[in-house]
Amino acid sequence: MLVLVAPGQGAQTPGFLTPWLDLPGAADRVAAWSDAIGLDLAHYGTKADADEIRDTAVAQPLLVAAGLLSASALGARTAFGAVAGHSVGEITAAAYAGVLSDADALSFVRTRGLAMAEAAAVTETGMAAVLGGDQAVVVAHLEKLGLTPANINGAGQIVAAGTMEQIEALVAEKPEGSMKVVALKVAGAFHTHHMAPAVAALEKAAQALAPADPELKYVSNKDGRVVTTGADVVARLVGQVANPVRWDLCMETFGELGATGIIELSPGGTLTGLAKRALKGVPTVALKTPDDLEKAAALLAEHAV
Repeated sequence: MLVLVAPGQGAQTPGFLTPWLDLPGAADRVAAWSDAIGLDLAHYGTKADADEIRDTAVAQPLLVAAGLLSASALGARTAFGAVAGHSVGEITAAAYAGVLSDADALSFVRTRGLAMAEAAAVTETGMAAVLGGDQAVVVAHLEKLGLTPANINGAGQIVAAGTMEQIEALVAEKPEGSMKVVALKVAGAFHTHHMAPAVAALEKAAQALAPADPELKYVSNKDGRVVTTGADVVARLVGQVANPVRWDLCMETFGELGATGIIELSPGGTLTGLAKRALKGVPTVALKTPDDLEKAAALLAEHAV
């Protein structure tokens, strides 16, 4: 049983969209999406530097566009038993599962990125990954510093979020038993109370959507549960910007569902890295460039539903 996963913010790197635009029809699709949302996705995905694509309002639509392009190139939707996304990747997953159209997914993520960027501008905030250590000890340490465990990713990784002063205090005093603290390439304390203003904007944007029920098992990163209605998927997409991501619970669900393979959409690598440590023995393929489609096809041939 194959699971398709879509990465979240921080996975982007300069020029990562370039090879995907060489696929037949890809450049035209991206141009149409760019016109629709008022953002030059091709420019940012091919020519912009790391600081430019760190901008939340840019990074989020860019990630969803890349995910949709790689998903289209992969095809074989009925071969997958489940789908999930990390943070903004949930929007990509919702489109792949048939809940949202590609156009609605891009429109919604554009609103999300702008609203979260506006919320992040109120206070200087950031995020950092804590690697290693006991989960309970790490969470208690973060809470002592006033930080939120915004992403509990499993495999010994918890992402803390809060003000830059709180992040600096974490770097200076890492939790007992942890190996290191790594600052992330994001411009805000996502999935915390700092993002509450963005929820209202997304609630309004959600009213324009006409979601369908998922055609695949859709695993929510709110709690790792399988969500069966489009209305519930959208409600969770709205609320998740100000609530923690529980990717650890998603991976537990993959195991319970009997996952025998995982494919990560572009820009792949982050989620398959976590899966290799948490779901040992389950083969994975990360779609970094179109060259990886051949490896994905081989995994599909062996493990498709």
